[in-house]
Amino acid sequence: MTVVLPEPSGYRPGGSRAYGVPSRPPAGEALRMFLTLTTTGTPEHPATDLGFLLHKHPEKAQAFSTSFGTAHVLYPEAEDQRCTAALLLEVDAVALVRRGKGKGRGGAPDAALAQYVNDRPYAASSLLAVALSSVFSSAMRGVCKSRPERAAESLPLRVEIPALPARGGPDLVRRLFEPLGWTVDVEAVPLDTAFPEWGDSRYVRLVLESETLTLSNALRHLYVLLPVLDDAKHYWVAPDEVDKLLRAGAGWLPGHPEHKLITSRYLSRRWSLTREAMDRLELIRLAETDDSEVEEIDNAVEAEAEQEPKPTPLAVHRREAILTALRDHAAARVLDLGCGEGHLVRELLREPRFTEIVGVDVSVRALTIASRRLKLDRMGERQAARVRLFQGSLAYTDKRLKGYDAAVLSEVIEHLDLPRLPALEYAVFGSARPRTVVVTTPNVEYNVRWETLPAGHVRHRDHRFEWTRGEFRAWAGAVAERHGYDVEFRPVGPDDPEVGPPTQLALFTLRTITETPATTATATEKEAKAA
Repeated sequence: MTVVLPEPSGYRPGGSRAYGVPSRPPAGEALRMFLTLTTTGTPEHPATDLGFLLHKHPEKAQAFSTSFGTAHVLYPEAEDQRCTAALLLEVDAVALVRRGKGKGRGGAPDAALAQYVNDRPYAASSLLAVALSSVFSSAMRGVCKSRPERAAESLPLRVEIPALPARGGPDLVRRLFEPLGWTVDVEAVPLDTAFPEWGDSRYVRLVLESETLTLSNALRHLYVLLPVLDDAKHYWVAPDEVDKLLRAGAGWLPGHPEHKLITSRYLSRRWSLTREAMDRLELIRLAETDDSEVEEIDNAVEAEAEQEPKPTPLAVHRREAILTALRDHAAARVLDLGCGEGHLVRELLREPRFTEIVGVDVSVRALTIASRRLKLDRMGERQAARVRLFQGSLAYTDKRLKGYDAAVLSEVIEHLDLPRLPALEYAVFGSARPRTVVVTTPNVEYNVRWETLPAGHVRHRDHRFEWTRGEFRAWAGAVAERHGYDVEFRPVGPDDPEVGPPTQLALFTLRTITETPATTATATEKEAKAA
């Protein structure tokens, strides 16, 4: 059985003599453009395999919504010997105009009217190409889990398009499709059959046949060349259209004799995009000629500069290490002591597990910046209830800091004079006593790895000291012993086998039963008060 699909009702290529466009169809009739795709089969490989390759069942008529109408897929015939799939696109002209905000180009009345009175509903154009890639996206990529071997094989294919705009006429159609392995049967459509002396319109009836192409190749050819023949796109051509062109043109566009015309028209003659695409196509051709990779040919930029990834900032490593430590100990209510401009607070807010977050800093200016960064004034009520910022000094005990699951001292202790460390120690470990304390500080041994840091200098001009790994471990161990905590150490950043990591982290965990000697606690408290 063979079904011939009729042309859309009301279609006349000449159409309205005033505007040179198709006439409007009778009221109530749909506006359609379509194409058919036919294959033949054998007992071993029935033609109905086309349904598997297109991922559309031959016994169903399916509809797909698009931003400019509705795409239908149906099968006029589906037998083992012959199978035909039809893509029918119903265009909503009003929705298409509204999508473009209803503005005619240049504001001219004729241009505004042309948005409603035109050939879009009838002739295969860029709209049909977009529908093709949307509805048959898996087939276009050559993906078919049910019949992978068939997807990779060439098929006997026949494509029919009743009305196709072709600026350049039948000759251009042949120049575009014949080099790709298609047999081309193209016929120009007269402006009006009643007046043959008027000549031909810019529309053609097209039949393509091939036995050497895969379905994926055929669909990619149509996706690129339909808008090229139309020489117009009905949507904004953005920079990502270059990538779309090169993906769809992989394997055939670089060597096509009309690749310059195809590239220019596909990108709506936008010279910057066309130049970029042509440069990339030239690299692909050179790579294929030289049997090498594109990256090897493109030596305009040093290979090392292209291949070497940007290192992750140490601040990012540090925040990730802190978050990991807090997650490991199931902390929900967290203090960020010395929160600065709120970078860690912002990361904590992104995770619902942290139900209460308090940022404390001695600098009012830093807290103001943190509030602005976090957009506290525009934050939703539920989110805002999770976070507080207030001014405070870590050299003094503060009852507001008591009762939290965890406290973080990230790059804080090195900003204090050594004689004031006992005061901070007591305020955090002796008075506030969170279950978990995370302390990070620079590892001075790693400084030799910073090429821009002069020997003997600290990393920041406000650092009062920077400890070696041994010095930090000795201090942390003594603090843990005095206040009833266990402590473990973790590297932050790349762990150099000779000098260790750039940042060192101490993770303090409060013991279940604390037996802090009274004399030691009293001595520490006296030191803190004296400081």
